[in-house]
Amino acid sequence: MKRLAIFDFDGTLFDSICDVVKCYNKTLELYGFPTLTRREYIPCLGGNIDEITSLVLGENSSAENVEKVKKTYLDFYNSSPKDLTVPFPNALEVLRELRDKNVLLAINSNRLTYSLNEFVERFFPDIDFVAVEGHNPPHPSKPHPCGVNNIVEKAGVSLDEAVYIGDSITDIRTAENAGVDCVLVSWGYGNENDLKNDYPTEVISDMFELVGMFD
Repeated sequence: MKRLAIFDFDGTLFDSICDVVKCYNKTLELYGFPTLTRREYIPCLGGNIDEITSLVLGENSSAENVEKVKKTYLDFYNSSPKDLTVPFPNALEVLRELRDKNVLLAINSNRLTYSLNEFVERFFPDIDFVAVEGHNPPHPSKPHPCGVNNIVEKAGVSLDEAVYIGDSITDIRTAENAGVDCVLVSWGYGNENDLKNDYPTEVISDMFELVGMFD
């Protein structure tokens, strides 16, 4: 029986890409680099901030460029209202239903932990997550299982009792590396190949389908 639901953040619980696009493009324009469309940003997502920035820069990627673009992007992003980042429809309702069924809830993301906490406190103030695990350098980022292992330990459950819920190949590999089951959602930033991957036990298109998995 599953007792712990570990959620990815971007593309799973939250639709966050519009604020990312806005702040990255503002940064790229500042340094004279080509900007990207929303569609072009999606394949860049999933890694940690350094990996995303390198992909965004493309042929202009270098250690120096990644560092300065990352720093400026974070300055723009952290000071912005981030009013385009919102939970996907029914996310709060589903979390509440899972909570009421005594399912333990957690978040594991390559987003920095302080950023995760900002949105959790703003949108899910009545949800008591057992852990909110972001990327905390120098600890490794997803798909390394470090974050999942920390969450499972804090929750006091076995790997068989946990399920990882995400939207992309990064989440599939994270779950596989950690040795936990994976549920893939179709409303996020993944692609057709991700949805056809053999590892996930389920692919869902409606968030309420999660509730029935914990009966």
